[in-house]
Amino acid sequence: MARGPRYKVPRKRRREGKTNYYKRYRMIISGQKIRAVVRKTNKHIIVQIIKFAPNGDETLVAVHSKTLRKMGWLGDLKNTSAAYLTGLIAGLKAKKMGIQYAVPDIGLHPSVRGSRIYAAIKGLRDAGVEVPASEEVLPSEDRVKGEHIAKYADTLSKEDPERFRKVFSKLLERGLDPENLPKHFEEVKHKILSSLGEQ
Repeated sequence: MARGPRYKVPRKRRREGKTNYYKRYRMIISGQKIRAVVRKTNKHIIVQIIKFAPNGDETLVAVHSKTLRKMGWLGDLKNTSAAYLTGLIAGLKAKKMGIQYAVPDIGLHPSVRGSRIYAAIKGLRDAGVEVPASEEVLPSEDRVKGEHIAKYADTLSKEDPERFRKVFSKLLERGLDPENLPKHFEEVKHKILSSLGEQ
């Protein structure tokens, strides 16, 4: 551990890996007060629209991927499709509040092309909230819909049925054939758009 008279103990949230204060400082001095905050855990995706305020940040919109169950989503709550749908819901709610623009805040997560973080940002953008991000880092439509999962499930079911049942046991328990994931995704997306007043 570093020692000496010039050593400065990092702030608690930095030590815990929760806040990058340098990035936060840069965002504040940029003058952009609205942030699109995307966080992922081992089981879920969380998308928030947060406003900087002198006395503490104000959360304007907060959507947890568990919300997708209310929309009939039978897939996992942590994959690329779930991240996109969570971002879509957050974006539609933000639009209703008159929010048109938000700076992306991915915290301490690494910036990985096509990741769940960018799937959530794609959902926000498709909802009509402008979130700056290069098209190159956003996942493709096929990946967002889960086409790659459906193809893998189709191949595995033919080559190794036992492993297929083991790998996709949770989906099958919830009544979803993984080969139908893209179709199910479209159905849930349509329901989200309809229920939040968008067509």
